[in-house]
Amino acid sequence: MNTLEASHAPAPQESLAQYIRRIRTTLGLSQRDLAERAGLHLQSVGKLERGKTAKLNRKTQSGLAQALQLPVEYLEAISRGLAVAPAAVIKFCPYCWIPGTSPEPIWTHPRAKHCFLCGTALCSRCSQCQSSILSLSHRFCPYCGKAYKPS
Repeated sequence: MNTLEASHAPAPQESLAQYIRRIRTTLGLSQRDLAERAGLHLQSVGKLERGKTAKLNRKTQSGLAQALQLPVEYLEAISRGLAVAPAAVIKFCPYCWIPGTSPEPIWTHPRAKHCFLCGTALCSRCSQCQSSILSLSHRFCPYCGKAYKPS
């Protein structure tokens, strides 16, 4: 897990309200900005950050996750009071990887930085929008539409 993803993971004993406020301020968003991006009412964001709402429905979770650039699993875990297990980082060689296939197991090793076949730096983020790559079952970034493999 890189440092950006580690800083966005819920801290132990952090409440849902504290977590949402921390991530929102880290991203430099106002409550109004967050509400617009997540498709929520401004009052709902205020209630969340004041601790008046402890459970989130699926629509609210997915809207907040997208607006805060987080995996939905983080919000699910913190609203249930569970610890978040570190997710495996998906890394691949942009030249050797064949779209639609699983990455080579050695690419996903935590210390792997370069492709063992061609020496190219491994990618774990979209080259255009810098969002984390969560799945290689598709050829394009779900956020910006850029192809993962250069042409």
